[in-house]
Amino acid sequence: MRELFEPDKSDKPSDPHQSARQSARQVLRNRFYTAVATAEVPGGFAVTLDGKQVRTPAGRVLTLPRAAIAEALCREWDAQRPAIDPAKMPLTRLVNSIADGVTDRAEEVVEDIAKYLGSDLLFYRADGPAGLIARQGAMWDPIVRWAADELGARFVLAEGIVHTSQPDHAIAAARKALPADGWALGALHSVTTLTGSALLGLALMHGFVDAAATWRTAHVDEDWNIEKWGFDDLAMARRAAREEEFNAAALVLAATR
Repeated sequence: MRELFEPDKSDKPSDPHQSARQSARQVLRNRFYTAVATAEVPGGFAVTLDGKQVRTPAGRVLTLPRAAIAEALCREWDAQRPAIDPAKMPLTRLVNSIADGVTDRAEEVVEDIAKYLGSDLLFYRADGPAGLIARQGAMWDPIVRWAADELGARFVLAEGIVHTSQPDHAIAAARKALPADGWALGALHSVTTLTGSALLGLALMHGFVDAAATWRTAHVDEDWNIEKWGFDDLAMARRAAREEEFNAAALVLAATR
């Protein structure tokens, strides 16, 4: 089954999540299994296909840290009928990328998330119109205040898109809140890259906001433009696909909290 999610070795992205997404561009294979189940195994939980434990593209036996993740993964595999479509398996792609691309290089993933703390989406505010400014404030300010109050991370806000350097102490304080657990870290990395905000990811991880509110908060500007100018079908389809990936990451974060 691993070849279903095996990325192209000749042009493999450095981002483990992008690498997993790339694997979706393959000819679909018919479902080759009958029974999908979960099982408790040494070190965690597994999903089995006709009694055989699922493996990652790198050939690792996939052992999941929580039963909730295994159960959701089981449902995803069972829903593949009549063909197996990796594009419709966001949780499978995510857990593969964490198992193969995050757990062995956690420090690199931490550094990548930390980069967002220097230029987080929530720091850069519109200078107009007034309605957008108000909406950004209403949805983004609570997250910024939460980071200050709960994490001790006091960031600087700016108008426009010109880069504003953030205080080292703020970045360091937020960085301390990053999880040590590889599964939580991998899910947080996915949330961060999909929303453009490490602060939103941390707020979701700590339960300050739920998944639906996190996604809405990340799309304040986009939703404002849709309301004013209408939407593009292709752009909305891409957004829906990203939201499925986001929901998979939010599920892992909730399970590992």
